[in-house]
Amino acid sequence: MIKFKDQRVIGILLAAITALLWGVLAIGLKVAMDFLDPMNIVWFRFLLAFSVLLGWYAFKKTAYLKILFQPPILLLVAALGLGINYIAYMYGLKYTSAGTSQIIIQIGPIMLGMVGFIFFKETISRRQAAGFLIAGTGLALFYFDNILQYLGHEELYNMGILWILVASMAWVVYATFQKMLVKTYAAMQLNLFIFGLPVLLFLPFVTFSGFVQLTFLNWMLLVFLGLNTLISYGCLTLSFKYLEANKISMIITMNPIITFLMMGFAAYFELSWMQPEVLSIKSGLAALLVIVGGVLAVAFANPKKKKEIKEWLSVHDKKSDK
Repeated sequence: MIKFKDQRVIGILLAAITALLWGVLAIGLKVAMDFLDPMNIVWFRFLLAFSVLLGWYAFKKTAYLKILFQPPILLLVAALGLGINYIAYMYGLKYTSAGTSQIIIQIGPIMLGMVGFIFFKETISRRQAAGFLIAGTGLALFYFDNILQYLGHEELYNMGILWILVASMAWVVYATFQKMLVKTYAAMQLNLFIFGLPVLLFLPFVTFSGFVQLTFLNWMLLVFLGLNTLISYGCLTLSFKYLEANKISMIITMNPIITFLMMGFAAYFELSWMQPEVLSIKSGLAALLVIVGGVLAVAFANPKKKKEIKEWLSVHDKKSDK
């Protein structure tokens, strides 16, 4: 079995990959909405991710397909949570910007950290608590500074923020139940159902005519968004096996760094296909507070006792071998 320290390193790397992919994702989604309806984008992302997993397990582990027909109740709730998260985030992104949505959506990982402390009995240090407080302060400051830039369009901006808040809460529901289920089921087996259910639920709302006139580059972007779903959530689900929810949540909180670096890149090279976003000094400082809060919460976390972690991993390995 992998050593305790190695388990934690794997968990951190997996969560970091998720943060990296999500940092790029917001920009890709914003660009995709220029040529396709939000519902179509969400449905295609789930369809591609589900199809890849279905093909893999149909060829390699047909026994895993049973979960499609006999899912546990918690898995149904998790799948609904992620489906709502995807569509709510898309509409929030529609009324705000990539940068703004990336900052506000961090409420989700912060709330997940709180769930870790309350329901999973994960420990918290004073510096971690300070990190959460700093991140929360940064989120509030960011909102109040940015709303001034939408004078005359406050209702649309607030509608976008509301959609993102709904997306955050739905994501917490998904992540909480996912963390419970990953102790018993294989990570990607869970994702097979979680990706598949929204494909069916959203199907009646898809307008297939929107896909007809897409260019080659449009399709490449959609494929990237679908693979982003598959890889990022695969890494996220696996990270729940090796790392506490509060630490995962704060690593993910740092993904706006990638988004704003990409925005800066677009502004510097004057890319026409990517709308650049320049933060005010106040918004920049507020975003920095969110990131610093995340760093504090991860760097100064009090891990569970090694004995407790090893016992849990031992039980999990026995279940996985069945």
